[in-house]
Amino acid sequence: MKKLFWLSILALIIASLFTSIVLAQQPVPTPSDDEVNHIAHQLYCPVCANTPLDVCPTDACRQWRDLIRQQLAQGWTEDQIKQYFVQQYGVRVLAEPPQTGFNWLIYILPPVIILAGAFVLFRALRMWTKPVPVSAAPGSNQDALKDEYVARLEEELKKRY
Repeated sequence: MKKLFWLSILALIIASLFTSIVLAQQPVPTPSDDEVNHIAHQLYCPVCANTPLDVCPTDACRQWRDLIRQQLAQGWTEDQIKQYFVQQYGVRVLAEPPQTGFNWLIYILPPVIILAGAFVLFRALRMWTKPVPVSAAPGSNQDALKDEYVARLEEELKKRY
């Protein structure tokens, strides 16, 4: 009886060791298509010109999306995955270039150009709507020049017809 007692306790101990191993093996969660496409949308296909990775129909892009799915399953972060693709294919795979070097001009120049255009347009509109000064008196020099011009025009017309 004592022997049976010790055998049962030994069996329980061994069984508990195996159950802890089984409990430690959690199933790896499979990333959803939305998670994969969220990252793939931020990357461009290195093979096709100007095509985001999430909509590119080539086999290479399908393999890269599968690679993103595997990396997400392994616990990689979004930044680590993007950095991996930059190391493999260069900065051109990023949909949004990093804000370093001359790339910062991409973010600054459009607002500056829009503001400069608005300023030029504002100045032009003010100039176009500026009132034109009227002559001081009706019998001024302009009226005399106008009368002389009309007289010469009438004289020329009489000569021709």
